[in-house]
Amino acid sequence: MTIKNIFRTCATAFLLAVSICAATGQEKPAVSKPAQVAQTAQTAQAAQTAEDSAPSVPPEVTSPTQPVLAQRYPRYLLRPSDVLQIAFPISPEFDQTIGIQPDGYVSLREVGDLYIAGKTLPEFSAALHKLYGNFLNDPVINVEMKDFEKPYFTAGGEFGKPGKYELRGDTTVAEAVAIAGGFTDKAKHSEVLVFHHVPGGWEPAKRLDVKQMIAKGDLGEDIHVRPGDLIYVPKSKFAKIKDIKDLIPTSGMGFAIP
Repeated sequence: MTIKNIFRTCATAFLLAVSICAATGQEKPAVSKPAQVAQTAQTAQAAQTAEDSAPSVPPEVTSPTQPVLAQRYPRYLLRPSDVLQIAFPISPEFDQTIGIQPDGYVSLREVGDLYIAGKTLPEFSAALHKLYGNFLNDPVINVEMKDFEKPYFTAGGEFGKPGKYELRGDTTVAEAVAIAGGFTDKAKHSEVLVFHHVPGGWEPAKRLDVKQMIAKGDLGEDIHVRPGDLIYVPKSKFAKIKDIKDLIPTSGMGFAIP
């Protein structure tokens, strides 16, 4: 075989090998595509199954506009001078009646002093279970209020009858104004200030335009009074000017000389 024939044979073999490799490369996607589609379908089905099995959250839980009744009807907060009766049905030797001291503390039998001013009754009960649970096995404790300061609000400023009033039931600022004898003729009833009392101080005052509400006949923006609130009605600017004028003597005023 001549060199020319050998070269021709090698070239033919090389071209044949290249053709076989190209054919194999073209057929590979056709073979892998069904497997890829099947895998994608399995992934989508698994995701759907996980989504269906996940616990759904009720809309009312995540809705930011859901009204919070606890803000309108808050629990009573314990305060000095309140009297509480603590009963242990299984261990009566720990029974006692306690009064909250002026500093907010109570003295508990076998436990010591505990600060409870500003806490609700359920919070105090939970604290008792935690403390007595250190040496009593699953204690049963009943807490009852024997005496407490009645809820009230204070009406100050330009009211017909300013003072301290007992808060009975759900009361709004407009109703509190009526209870306190209405406004005087010097009142700035377009800017009534409502101070909510909180443990340790006061919240920033809320301004209420009672004059506009009454003129419109719409009390939709009225505020509910909380126990311990202070409702203050300032004096109008015109009333202040009039008071200043009353203090200035007129030109015709004379003074008697003894």
